[in-house]
Amino acid sequence: MKKMMYDINEFPPIGKAIILAFQHVFAMFGATVLVPILVNSAAGKEVLTIPVALVASGIGTLIYIACTRGKSPVYLGSSFAFIAPLAAAYLKGGISGAMTGIMAVGLVYVIVALIIKFVGKNWLEKLLPPVIIGPMIIVIGLGLAGSAISNIGLTADSVFNWKNLVVASVSFLVTALTMTRAKGFLKVIPFLIGIVSGFIIASILGMIDFTPIKQASWFSLPKFVIPFVNYKLNFTALLTIVPIALVTICEHIGDHTSLSNIINKDLIKDPGLDKTLMGDGIATFVAGLIGGPANTTYGENTSVVGMTKVASVKVIGLAGIIAIILGFLGKFTALVSLIPAPVLGGVSLLLYGFIAVNGLKVLIKNQINFEDNKNIAIASTMLVIGLGGTTISIVSGNMNLVISGMSLSAIIGIILNLILKSDVK
Repeated sequence: MKKMMYDINEFPPIGKAIILAFQHVFAMFGATVLVPILVNSAAGKEVLTIPVALVASGIGTLIYIACTRGKSPVYLGSSFAFIAPLAAAYLKGGISGAMTGIMAVGLVYVIVALIIKFVGKNWLEKLLPPVIIGPMIIVIGLGLAGSAISNIGLTADSVFNWKNLVVASVSFLVTALTMTRAKGFLKVIPFLIGIVSGFIIASILGMIDFTPIKQASWFSLPKFVIPFVNYKLNFTALLTIVPIALVTICEHIGDHTSLSNIINKDLIKDPGLDKTLMGDGIATFVAGLIGGPANTTYGENTSVVGMTKVASVKVIGLAGIIAIILGFLGKFTALVSLIPAPVLGGVSLLLYGFIAVNGLKVLIKNQINFEDNKNIAIASTMLVIGLGGTTISIVSGNMNLVISGMSLSAIIGIILNLILKSDVK
């Protein structure tokens, strides 16, 4: 492997750098803008906005680069793991409960980063083995399955609409075909291509009113939501969101390990897991501070690095700046906000299943032994609690803490792993 192929200090000629930066923007775009749309769909109200999500993504990436001292070419985007917990937190505690939870997630990252700095990371591997991480990811994916079907309009209480079915089918098939047959960069952005294809068909069928684009200004200030300005801190839904951070921390480690293999540099050692987690944590805290979703490392952008063989942190930073600029383009964000529900439903059929299958891959890759009754007890209990819609409310005075199925599933899995003994020698 030629070192020059993956020189993180390289900044290609400006023209090439801009093209590479836009490739990273396109790679993250579909997933990043989907998160606020899907959270709002799940909650039935506006919880997040696309402009703020884009700005939070760009700012978060720049914060990460600063914390890692420009030694890690990672892009941060909106995390899918928090879609259902964010919607649940909003329904329990409003925007204050949701954003307080996101900021708390960022603080958890920071605390874990500090512990790793002084103690190491072995404790984290013992606390969260693959038998917990796998089922948790499955719960995150399948827990959203109902939302995909609802967006298509195929639930028992919905009225059949052939246009919805056509648009959803096109979105689904184009995404699936892109995932399986596309070459090069197109293979990295299947969900974006699926969304664009579904959008075009929906517009042809007269399902989209473009009036909001005409009414939108070219430049507009994103709808930031600031604590103590727009709301007061609210801890009622904290336990609904925070436990999910344990899963995304493991995702963080996995993505950095994968990128390390691509660029032939161990990012876990240099700049170090403590610094990468610190960057991710501060980025997520700032995202919550301005009303955005939690950030996470993006495998799509890791794929771009592998495909282009350019791991320039400066290019990643330029992509972050472009994302921030896009968040202030009123007509552009108005266009994105017009994506019809059937388009989202068709793409989500694959997206949510894709998340769940990644959980299965964790179990398979780590060769989890299900002849061991301990592993069966942990995985089966987590799946039933996580997918069964379990909710526990802890009321104490004016405090009402709510633990939803996903979070409770993670907590129970950790407890079972600590108290149960393996029956296989």
